[in-house]
Amino acid sequence: MKKQYYVNGEWKSASKYAELLSPHTKEVIAQIPQASHEEVEAAIDVAYEARKQMAALTAYERAAILEHITQLFIDNRQKAAFIISLEAAKPIKYALGEIDRTIETYKFAAEEAKRLTGEMIPMDAAKNGANRFGYTIEQPIGVVGAITPFNFPQNLVAHKVGPAIAAGNTIILKPASQTPLSALFLAELIDQTALPKGVFNVVTGSGKTVGDALVESDKVKMITFTGSPSVGKGIRDKAGLKKIALELGSNAGLIIDKNVDLTQIVPKCVMGAFSNQGQVCISLQRTYVMDEVYDEFLEQFSKLTKQLIIGSPDNESTDISAMINPSEQDRALNWVQEAVEQGAKIISGGTIENGVFLPTILTNVSATSKVSCQEVFAPIVLVNRISSIKVGIEAINNSDFGLQAGIFTNDIQTAFIASKELEVGGVMINDIPTYRIDQMPYGGVKESGTGKEGLKYAIHEMTETKLVVWNQQ
Repeated sequence: MKKQYYVNGEWKSASKYAELLSPHTKEVIAQIPQASHEEVEAAIDVAYEARKQMAALTAYERAAILEHITQLFIDNRQKAAFIISLEAAKPIKYALGEIDRTIETYKFAAEEAKRLTGEMIPMDAAKNGANRFGYTIEQPIGVVGAITPFNFPQNLVAHKVGPAIAAGNTIILKPASQTPLSALFLAELIDQTALPKGVFNVVTGSGKTVGDALVESDKVKMITFTGSPSVGKGIRDKAGLKKIALELGSNAGLIIDKNVDLTQIVPKCVMGAFSNQGQVCISLQRTYVMDEVYDEFLEQFSKLTKQLIIGSPDNESTDISAMINPSEQDRALNWVQEAVEQGAKIISGGTIENGVFLPTILTNVSATSKVSCQEVFAPIVLVNRISSIKVGIEAINNSDFGLQAGIFTNDIQTAFIASKELEVGGVMINDIPTYRIDQMPYGGVKESGTGKEGLKYAIHEMTETKLVVWNQQ
């Protein structure tokens, strides 16, 4: 089926198309338009021209549009989840969970649209501030270029589109090449709302063509990107003085202290390590377990992992299906083999069967192995033994990344120490680092990126703070 991209409220064809294959069956599921540089520039012009009309909408009107999007996702929950499962091979139960989160994300955006305010400035607190009245206002930044990944093709898009609308901006969305159908379905839904034409646009095609045009255009005032560190650094270097928000992934770590209830912890760890085939920025990748509970943890963890159901993503019982493409599975296999050559031991998995990379547990993994020091983005987790919490904290911090980390402990002092000393954007006490709800501030340090997502925080990133001072003379 030939698809069209969406600009200025119209569906448009392109001169070139690319086949979209199912990650699971390898069958062609659609023909996706590959926009040219000129077509991207035309979309940018449309968004630029629409910016004043969008900025003129009241907070009530913006919130009502976002509420309508929320309701449309409620009405189309099954269809939206099916599209995700089809193009990303995400097991359908997890795809449904993503749509439920997407509904919440747009709902939060609607609520935050009504709370977008500045603040009063106490001018007379300064020696020269007498008889002056000051305040700030938050104004839309203009055109936002959103570049999104494949792993959450609706909810991570919502984290960019929702706040952009709430702030009064216009948007050009460039979805991941493997998951354009979800973005185009979003356009179908938004087309049913009162959002002015030209405010929301979806342009499909290569990152080189579409992404570069967005990053380099003077009319685009902000780029919000989720993806790999290498691409994120390239965006930063090309963006000039425009605002950028970069969520660049991680190799999330977890510490498990002694004297904890493993029966409560292990199921969470299995979910954190292997949901969505480990293709999650905060997927549990590195686990550091105290000596006293290491053997018991590994036994329980391995047992539950081997009970995961491997199969087709459209089967409601499936836990694990194919990764996003065969080359990624081959890369993951090579990384496991490298770790074994450096002394690691495979407890389970470590192979590809029937086109699926099996959930893999490794122990005794070197800190220099790729599965430890880089983002694995696959169903692979290491479980290493530690002699103290300090050793675990040092192991987690021994990373170029720092998105989120977790610790399970019954000692309040240990929890406080971890919360202060872990070099990450978010610390989860008595939870896995994979925990996220959509209104919380979300973003990392080091090579995990810059800026914060989470509706309130993303909206602030997408506005300009203007100061107004009245001299009362």
